[in-house]
Amino acid sequence: MMMEVRGLVSHYGRIQALSGIDLKIEKGELVALVGANGAGKTTLLRAISGVQPMSGGAIWFEGSDMTRKSPADRVAMGIAQVPEGRQVFGPLSVEDNLKLGTYRRRGPDVGGDIEKVYGQFPILKEKRHQAAGTLSGGQQQMLAIGRALMSKPKLLLLDEPSMGLAPLLVEEIFRQVVNLKAEGTTIFLVEQNATAALAIADRGYVLETGKVVLEGTGPDLLTNAEVKAAYLGGM
Repeated sequence: MMMEVRGLVSHYGRIQALSGIDLKIEKGELVALVGANGAGKTTLLRAISGVQPMSGGAIWFEGSDMTRKSPADRVAMGIAQVPEGRQVFGPLSVEDNLKLGTYRRRGPDVGGDIEKVYGQFPILKEKRHQAAGTLSGGQQQMLAIGRALMSKPKLLLLDEPSMGLAPLLVEEIFRQVVNLKAEGTTIFLVEQNATAALAIADRGYVLETGKVVLEGTGPDLLTNAEVKAAYLGGM
């Protein structure tokens, strides 16, 4: 088991955002979490990353209880998040953004890993000396993913990677997500685009108003009548 969330509860002030979330992610899986805006998807990812306080429950990672670990400690354990909205460092170059992804790493020079990211996203190499803020939305998403990969994560958390992107760019981003999974990266993908997410997921969870209401394999959820009606436009 890579990660297990047990009874996770979280509040914003008096408002309960997550109500006893239980989920599991096995090593090597691509697990999708889908749901409408406001369902609590980003709150759950932030709680896993340690930047959103938990009111109850526990999170276990590779057999260790990390519920009280700091966000930096969680990165060191092997968890990296690509945040909603990308949040690249605009004034810094593409390459400097990538180097920032290594801040908790120990070991040899990171040049080889930067080249590996450039191999996955060739446009980033072409623009490596440009300020990240001058990139298009799709290129910034590639950079945000590349920055997370520079920490050599065991678990990659992706928060709405398709948000605000044109259909062709969404297709490219999801193709890269599939490639990362094929290379052995364990991925927890949070997406409002349920069709695209479930189509590539091994397993999925459906979140409504802070609660998991459905779970199953990606193909099973794609053909589930409730999911179709609520998230797939009745396809």
